[in-house]
Amino acid sequence: MKFVGAHVSASGGVENAPLNAAAIGAKAFALFTKNQRQWFASELTEKNITEFKKNCADLNYSGDKILAHDSYLINLGNADDTKRKQSLDSFIGEAKRCQQLGIKLLNFHPGSHLKLISENDCLKLIADGVKVALAEVPDVTLVIENTAGQGSNVGYSFEHLARLLEYIGDTDRVGICIDTCHAYAAGYDLKTPENYDWTFREFERLIGIKYLKGMHLNDSKGTLGKHLDRHHSIGEGELGFQVFERIMQDERFDNIPLILETIDESKWAEEIKLLYSYQK
Repeated sequence: MKFVGAHVSASGGVENAPLNAAAIGAKAFALFTKNQRQWFASELTEKNITEFKKNCADLNYSGDKILAHDSYLINLGNADDTKRKQSLDSFIGEAKRCQQLGIKLLNFHPGSHLKLISENDCLKLIADGVKVALAEVPDVTLVIENTAGQGSNVGYSFEHLARLLEYIGDTDRVGICIDTCHAYAAGYDLKTPENYDWTFREFERLIGIKYLKGMHLNDSKGTLGKHLDRHHSIGEGELGFQVFERIMQDERFDNIPLILETIDESKWAEEIKLLYSYQK
């Protein structure tokens, strides 16, 4: 069974996110549990927590179908010790908010070397931070999102993601989220059936499909391999409709949150209906 949704607003309180998801016909959703562009966050209130859980229960959103996203400011791969600690403290705080809300999945961009250290040293720092967060916060799975490779970001190749899993070590509380726009921008050509099949065979070979905990379904404004992180509405970008039709008919992507981050939220309800129409 497919669980399609979108990254919905939590404006006015996190308890509003499940209501916003239900309004567009979503069976899963993503949200920020705090302002994504600020370090500081007010503590969740008992009202926030209780009403969020009640709304999720009433609308049939289980904790493993909610893909929270951490702050854009966090960089676990920062070579500067002070800045990396600030990022790690914030990351742990985000994981604790998920735990309070009963959210099982916290999605994050791995980080950036900022041209100060090598990619591999950056990956090791990220892995070290993830291990600290796992030890600090139980019950939450930390989900690494592939990147487009824009700027000095790491995590744009399956090899990077596999190395992160290796450095983190054996755990069932780390996973991967594949963003279709990012994958295409990083050079994974999903457009033809042959290249689509090759891409996910490579994912299975290097990482393992058991680690796939979610996907971001986004078309791409940028062309193949240009490392441009610019999302587009389904079917309106370089990927086209057929990629998403294949995904919706691919049993490997059952029972995980499939989240739209497309650029026009007024189309989300329409896009969700379209995606479900592809199922046989």
